[in-house]
Amino acid sequence: MTGLSINKPTLRVLDIIAGTSVDGPGLRTSVYLAGCNHECPGCHNPQSWDLTGGREMTVDEIVDIIEAEEYPVTLTGGDPLCQPEGTAALARAIKERLGYDIWLYTGYTIEEIEADERLYNTIGHVDTIVDGPFVLYERDLSLCFRGSRNQRIIKLNERRHQPQ
Repeated sequence: MTGLSINKPTLRVLDIIAGTSVDGPGLRTSVYLAGCNHECPGCHNPQSWDLTGGREMTVDEIVDIIEAEEYPVTLTGGDPLCQPEGTAALARAIKERLGYDIWLYTGYTIEEIEADERLYNTIGHVDTIVDGPFVLYERDLSLCFRGSRNQRIIKLNERRHQPQ
């Protein structure tokens, strides 16, 4: 669970994989965060649903690993928005310290995110989201970076409003 450890934001992290090409354009470092409340039938990563899974890491520890790999970043899981405060702190640290491009995968739609201040404030430093739950009957293996047709790739810089 997202918490504070001596005033340092933490996240439950399942894995960090550098040099992957499946979670966004080019080679990227994907940070797999624990927890997902969507529990989509047919999910390719159901072991990520448990919010207590993985290990607790500080934002600084995660950013150090990302920096060593020198790739743009994808935040995925699970659903990073299940740990909103930690995810917001991580995205902010990546942008401020490294300036890297950030993609975020979520089962929430952009409309749900924009209607929920807590979720909306989480995406303030994210460049692109892939939104929407995986829908098994809309599965399409030909889609780039998406699992089902309902999911969208949204460039936030083209639609951004400053978090309130």
